[in-house]
Amino acid sequence: MQLYDYFRSSAAFRVRIALHLKNLTFEQIPIHLLKEEGEQYQPDYLALNPQGFVPMLRDGEHVLTQSLSIIEYLDELYPNPPLLPQLLPARARVRTLSLLIACDIHPLNNLRVLKYLTGHLGHSEAEKNAWYYHWLHLGFKALEQLLVNSPDTGKCCHGDIPTIADVFLVPQYYNAKRFEFPLINFPTIEAIAKHCLSLPAFQHALPENQPNAEP
Repeated sequence: MQLYDYFRSSAAFRVRIALHLKNLTFEQIPIHLLKEEGEQYQPDYLALNPQGFVPMLRDGEHVLTQSLSIIEYLDELYPNPPLLPQLLPARARVRTLSLLIACDIHPLNNLRVLKYLTGHLGHSEAEKNAWYYHWLHLGFKALEQLLVNSPDTGKCCHGDIPTIADVFLVPQYYNAKRFEFPLINFPTIEAIAKHCLSLPAFQHALPENQPNAEP
């Protein structure tokens, strides 16, 4: 099993967490998103993944893209420990929390969007950060309420065992800290993220703990 990733990619971070939670052995193939105008745009990589994104997972002859699809593939192929609850309403809740991050926060604040803001559109670093903070605040505000208002929230987003929701939350929380986003109004998010980051699978997946990590 080969994971094509970039150490600082949030989406790749998610897949690394899932792989470690499943105790799976995998080879990492670094795809540097900034070097040489982006190794993800090299013809060999685009031939496998026309979007030019990371992560990409090769499992034998199967080539998988999109972090949520990869994680659900791993969860179905290696069901223990499960990353989705058994009951349908609980599964739907976990997917809701995950998709709030994956669809409504992350795409607005990922690397290519931020580069477009400061590059093609000519915005300043301060304006870029204001953009980042705005969308993160809106997303975290809704997420905090969903977590606070549900009796299903425990040490993790759903109960006390990590699910896909936590796999998505922790990289977004990590990025918020990296951008010095104030988290004072999101105590539940912070408590869950800190709990997850105390677990070995999440620690092994941290960007700074990858073999291709840079300062």
